[in-house]
Amino acid sequence: MNQQELKEKVLSVLKENKVGTLATVKNNKPHTRYMTFFNDELTLFTATSRETHKTDEIAENPNVHILIGYDGNGYGDTYLEIEGIADIKDDDATKQKLWNDHLEPWFNGPDDPNYIVLQIKPNNIVLMNDQKEGPQALKL
Repeated sequence: MNQQELKEKVLSVLKENKVGTLATVKNNKPHTRYMTFFNDELTLFTATSRETHKTDEIAENPNVHILIGYDGNGYGDTYLEIEGIADIKDDDATKQKLWNDHLEPWFNGPDDPNYIVLQIKPNNIVLMNDQKEGPQALKL
């Protein structure tokens, strides 16, 4: 698979899968939780509260790891391993862009001061369990 086909496959996995794990670093150890992700091309976004542990952890160490795409059907499920740098965004444009009704149980609208967005710029993406070719790294 060439790099363009690989990128299309990666984007397809991101389009079809919204829930994944986000690992941050806490006391020099990984700390993982499930998150809902949105993407703009290869950049990922996820909503969170300013008052969560992950926000403090990212402020201290912005290196994160994401697993997304495994759908539970078996050993051959295609998924992505993504290493990236997270940035905390609280500008109105980003918050409005990501806002949706599913966030209402946690926030009082897109202007809620505790509502922030984590933007993850990948520095390494590996497509895992592609039946034809095995693990493949997308050049970024």
